[in-house]
Amino acid sequence: MMCRRVVVTGMGAVSPLGNDVEASFARLKVFENCVQALPELSEYKGLNTHLGCRTAFVRPAAWTRKTTRTMGDVAQYALAATEQAVAQAGLDAEDLESGRTGVAYGSCSGSVPPLLDFHSMIQTKEVAGVTSGTYIKLMPQTAACNISVYFKTHGRLVPTGTACTSGSLAIGNAAELIRWGVQDVMIAGGAEEFSPTQVAVFDTLYATSVRNDAPKSTPAPYDADRDGLVIGDGAATLILEEYEHARARGAAILAEVVGFAETTDGTHVTNPNAETMTSALTGALRDAGLDGSAVGYVSGHGTATKAGDVAETMATRAAFGRAVPISSVKSYTGHTLGACGSLEAAMLVKSLQTGWYPPTLNLRHVDPACAELDYVTGEGRTLDIEYAMSNNFAFGGVNTSLIFRRV
Repeated sequence: MMCRRVVVTGMGAVSPLGNDVEASFARLKVFENCVQALPELSEYKGLNTHLGCRTAFVRPAAWTRKTTRTMGDVAQYALAATEQAVAQAGLDAEDLESGRTGVAYGSCSGSVPPLLDFHSMIQTKEVAGVTSGTYIKLMPQTAACNISVYFKTHGRLVPTGTACTSGSLAIGNAAELIRWGVQDVMIAGGAEEFSPTQVAVFDTLYATSVRNDAPKSTPAPYDADRDGLVIGDGAATLILEEYEHARARGAAILAEVVGFAETTDGTHVTNPNAETMTSALTGALRDAGLDGSAVGYVSGHGTATKAGDVAETMATRAAFGRAVPISSVKSYTGHTLGACGSLEAAMLVKSLQTGWYPPTLNLRHVDPACAELDYVTGEGRTLDIEYAMSNNFAFGGVNTSLIFRRV
């Protein structure tokens, strides 16, 4: 089987941290999270949390009404991040339209507001609010399809709707398509728009933080006193490219994707399974041809839920057999759901480039139930390492692990 090298040549982001990758990474060094108490959430009876991490998105002036008529916020976030990534990679129309460029992109769901138009139709028996773009905005593949249409790509389209692994699975699937010679370039990432309905999903599971009067104190991944997660939104895109293809056109190479694995629990749709999480991590190491000692840092999923944190850290310890350095970007951004895998991957690539790895905010006393790892706190960590891993886990029992190499 053909096995080609896969590199990152462009990145873009729209996140609670900032509206591009550089601003987002720089914001990590402020050592303050993006959590706010949102007055609109207090309007919902029975909703315990009022916290969120919102993206301060500004729609590009060049976008016309025609550009966005089939896009809700989730697709607009995805497109904005992708425009940045395509520009950094230096891809032109010939590259994008050649048939050798594809799109792998995901989110938990499409845009939620268009559902109200269909609800109104059912209630009033009138179709007045439904337009030709209503379904396109809410369909699960809305980000992937809108990106493809905007950039006129003709290659593979891989929508990933696997909840919190949507972004990381997109990157992994894209890397495999390039490795196997199916595509030369892939636009890969994940996006999510903030919605009270998503907040309610986790709130009904008693998984959200209710520190409504102290938003800067939460979330606190891996901490003994954590009380749950905070929902965020945004998008991040990575341009993946076959190594020789990138070199031939003189593209700057930001990092290399050397390992990927996905496993499924097959046990429960919401309760994590440390054993199958471990198999994802060891699978990525095996795919990269690496021993665990070669990986110098892990970007953890770190949601700040008890069951999730404990299972994840147990799996990490089992896979590495040592106290590998680990931290969670979600302590800054909250849980950006379908976007988190790609946003955390982008931040990890920046860490590999700069040698600085962010801390887990609000981590003061590691939960004794969590495994013994080297939890990065304070002002982060300067590390001279070649390989780093990024892990994500999702409802449905989906586990992903990516390994990046510094170049």
